[in-house]
Amino acid sequence: MPVISIAIQKGGSGKTTTALNLGAALCREGKKVLLIDADPQANLSQSLGIEDEPMFNLYSELKKEILQELGDLSKAIIHTPQGMDIIPSSIDLAIVELEMAGLMGREYLLTELLNPIVDDYDYVFIDCPHAISLLTVNALVASDFVMMPLPGEFLPLKGVYGFMRQFDIIRKKLNPRLELMGMVMTKFDERKSMNIGVRKQLEEKFDGKVFQTVIRTNIQLAKAQEAGTDIFSFDRSANGATDYRKLAGELIRRSFDLATV
Repeated sequence: MPVISIAIQKGGSGKTTTALNLGAALCREGKKVLLIDADPQANLSQSLGIEDEPMFNLYSELKKEILQELGDLSKAIIHTPQGMDIIPSSIDLAIVELEMAGLMGREYLLTELLNPIVDDYDYVFIDCPHAISLLTVNALVASDFVMMPLPGEFLPLKGVYGFMRQFDIIRKKLNPRLELMGMVMTKFDERKSMNIGVRKQLEEKFDGKVFQTVIRTNIQLAKAQEAGTDIFSFDRSANGATDYRKLAGELIRRSFDLATV
């Protein structure tokens, strides 16, 4: 039951789109999937039609841990019509880092909350903020793998290199089991030389860590999120559905290979 953080040090890279639609694709393969919205902007929650902040959410349970009470993420789980479970975000996550400051073991709060429920799922995806914050650190400490979506452009590429420096520190000091699952190219257009060039650079720098599947530019992905659902429920014939279905298959194979190493 791998826990996978979807993270990169750059906004607009496709983290939420990937968490949503990869999770939906895996559900269609018969996998039980939990999504965790760890971003105060709550885009993943909103993309699944959760507009009003629920009473129980990621923040409400983190807050209990901060107060040395007993948090329970199972209370915050919402079962969605798309077949996935989600632990929704809260705008109050924006202040949680101030509340964590000075707390002993603050990097492990999410790990402690996840431990009682993680075995109930085949895959757990954590949609991280785009900055290396304490929320992101908590996600990485709780994870087995990191998956990094990025468009084939210069600034997201710089975001990869910046993130990997932090990744190495977290792996060394806080979570030695953490591994890089791989990078996936989003908003990809094979006609653009920059997209091709960035992918080539990644393949040369991170040998074997770039997913063969690319997520092509597809307006239907954005329309599906606006409608509060995944691409398969919105338009299963769209390129976005085809691409995320392929990515799910590749992820299953890669997860199996890494688990047997």
